[in-house]
Amino acid sequence: MSPLAAVARLHAIEAGHAERLTTVRHEHLEERPFVLVPLTLAGEACAPLAALAGTDPDHPVLLTVRQPRDRAERFRFVERLAELLLPYIETCRTAETDAYTAGRGKEKEERRRFLRAPQLLVPNGEGIAYVRLLGRLTRMRAVEGPHAVDPSVPALGKWLTWFADRAEFPGSCLLQATTRLLAANWATGQSPSEDSHLASLLAWIDPPPGRDGAEAARETEDPTRWPPAGPATDPVFDRTLDELISRYDETQGRGREAAGRQIDRELEAQMLPTWQLVWHGVDLLRALPTSEHVTERWAYDRRLFTEYAAYLDDDGRPQARRDHAVGAARRLARMEEAAARYDAQRAYDDPLVMAEYELAGEAFTGEIVARDGDRFIPGTRPGSLLWRPTITVRSELPVRLAAGKKVMSPARPAQKAEIVEVLPDGDAHLVVVQLNGGFGKRKPPAPPGTLAEVGETVTYTSNDPKAMPSVLPDDEDTPWTHGGPPQPYEPTEDDAEESWE
Repeated sequence: MSPLAAVARLHAIEAGHAERLTTVRHEHLEERPFVLVPLTLAGEACAPLAALAGTDPDHPVLLTVRQPRDRAERFRFVERLAELLLPYIETCRTAETDAYTAGRGKEKEERRRFLRAPQLLVPNGEGIAYVRLLGRLTRMRAVEGPHAVDPSVPALGKWLTWFADRAEFPGSCLLQATTRLLAANWATGQSPSEDSHLASLLAWIDPPPGRDGAEAARETEDPTRWPPAGPATDPVFDRTLDELISRYDETQGRGREAAGRQIDRELEAQMLPTWQLVWHGVDLLRALPTSEHVTERWAYDRRLFTEYAAYLDDDGRPQARRDHAVGAARRLARMEEAAARYDAQRAYDDPLVMAEYELAGEAFTGEIVARDGDRFIPGTRPGSLLWRPTITVRSELPVRLAAGKKVMSPARPAQKAEIVEVLPDGDAHLVVVQLNGGFGKRKPPAPPGTLAEVGETVTYTSNDPKAMPSVLPDDEDTPWTHGGPPQPYEPTEDDAEESWE
């Protein structure tokens, strides 16, 4: 937890309601996200029990498994889920496209991507784990042979695995947990682990009239009024469910159907409060202004969606059960780069996030007290001069960045700069910053507004949101010290025999 987040939590306790951690929302929200509220059978990993799903807040679709231990019923549940989610994905694929440039240097080329991409929302982090496990257990199922399943089952499994894979990359919004979205924008007066409880988290953010967050959060601990947000169920409800399933197994005919409808009603009652909370959280998030880089990150998500859809159209194979060594290294590098880029972009878009970098010594803010707009330094060629103006910034807080450090300002991101000198000035510091480009001209004077004026407050940071990613060798160039070129993945019949446990 950052120092500012800790302070915000203390303020939330004192004020009785959640405090904002950001000035803007850094996550994309689709106009019609697909919401999935799942439940699983207690004691069995990912044994589907029920789900509420769909894109209409007022008309969720109920999916239930009246006998979760029956393999055939489990796969009928997956087929019904596929009947909802796959058409939703298809509507995004039929949208119009826009152009983007891919590659580097001479290898650049123009490609097309869909204007929309599917967005899957679940109540909490455990919901993301459910999506990952359900995808792993369905994407390799055989559509022929003794245990054949409907073709929609492995198709859904591939998409669920893809969603879960993207959820691990910071900044991606293709699969999101509502609790994580809310906790990223508000600090409550409870612990981070308690923030994973959706009802309690929303009680702090939007308490009922006349109540404070702590009182409202305590009321949400009653599982009869606010059942768990899944996929795990309440132990008291498990006993009731066990009795209903036993009655369902023991009866026949109309009695069996009546028992089945009773199971459906009980399961819907368990999930409906969570369904409503998820959409309430979406409404709260939509009310926040969006940050500048949200559009850029969502464009990248749309690009990945377009590429994966094309891969599946080309008879794409299911994802491998495990990454080979080279693939794992590439994935780790991409995740680290995505995290660094996402953090830097948030700081550039949000003063509250940038303040955390100032406390960490990776940024400083101050008032410009002097400017030399006609400064030149010797160039690389004999007798040449380079226009390199400087500004002097007075920072009231200690500046930990040293001379020679390259910095950038969120107000002028195209203007590269470098710290020339850091001097004490009483309790403050004077930082001389050399501007190395981005003026629009090679010689003075610069266009109006290009150079910061004396008296202007500016922020400089060592973080670069456009830092180039590392370049790893192609798979075929993998050195022998790292196992040599990896063998392509070949699915086997054993892959289709993965158990649900």
